[in-house]
Amino acid sequence: MKAVRIHQFGGPEVLTYEDVPDPQPRKDQVLVRVRACSLNHLDVWVRKGLPGVKLPHILGSDAAGEVVEAGEYVSGFKTGQRVLLAPMHFCGRCEKCVAGLQNQCREFTVLGNAVDGGNCELIAAPAANVIPIPDSLDFNQAASVPLVFVTAWHMLVGRAGIRPGQTVLVLGASSGVGIAAIQIARLFHCRVITTAGDEAKLAKGRELGADYGIDHYKQKISEEVRKITNKEGVDIVVEHVGAATWDESVKSLKAGGTLVTCGATTGPNVGIDLRHLFARQLSLLGSYMGTMGELHEVLKHIFAGRLKPVVDRTFPLSELRAAHEYLEKSQMFGKIVVNP
Repeated sequence: MKAVRIHQFGGPEVLTYEDVPDPQPRKDQVLVRVRACSLNHLDVWVRKGLPGVKLPHILGSDAAGEVVEAGEYVSGFKTGQRVLLAPMHFCGRCEKCVAGLQNQCREFTVLGNAVDGGNCELIAAPAANVIPIPDSLDFNQAASVPLVFVTAWHMLVGRAGIRPGQTVLVLGASSGVGIAAIQIARLFHCRVITTAGDEAKLAKGRELGADYGIDHYKQKISEEVRKITNKEGVDIVVEHVGAATWDESVKSLKAGGTLVTCGATTGPNVGIDLRHLFARQLSLLGSYMGTMGELHEVLKHIFAGRLKPVVDRTFPLSELRAAHEYLEKSQMFGKIVVNP
């Protein structure tokens, strides 16, 4: 089969489109022909070098395609069935997995990180990770869903305990997590404030359900939040940008508010004044992907059309280098998808 692998860490030039052996599925796995695989910032970080990545390596966390064959121990799938893959690897046997907390499993990793991903023509996956999709969802849309929507759902529902009527600040309206979080907050009938770097992206954020937009290049986020909320602040901040926005995110919280973070795109090192933390009774929460139960939960809303993936642009798999270059320019609104 054709695949894109990295044999060394570095820039987009290390992505090599080449022939590799077809995967040989185990008896408890399903072989899937990949029709679409979306990009995430994780692809860039792994390509540049992360601990635990064995070379050569195939990137790609979000894949959708068709069932080629199911292993002897697998039932319920038929050849040609349209599916997406849960973007995670876990042991399935430990105490955390049995309790449905797969993202706390010691073996947990994101597909395409410590295990090979979906930038290829064929992939073998455990049956539990293979999820049928309705005809209303095309492959590009399906590949744009799993990682960002389960991440945003876990952040808002699983960690922050979102409730109707709250005010939510979503950083980065044009990002995958931002697009998902805006819609999820609206699903819970919350007032949504979002940020972006230009008016066109803010307008698209409003189309998704945001009530207010803040240009983070021209405006101070916390000051605008105070104006919008009559100096009160927000109940929840969805933070995944990191060092560049951290202080503003904390300042935007109301007394008793919650900041939940899943990433550090602009850097991992931030500070916190403990006096503000305890005096204002703030909650600072970490969030990592989500569980299989949460993925199935959010997919119900996707399949029913209440939540919608957004595709920005597609590339052939053979042009994955160009797709990575485009991703690193951060000009997109929505997901970048490659098609084998």
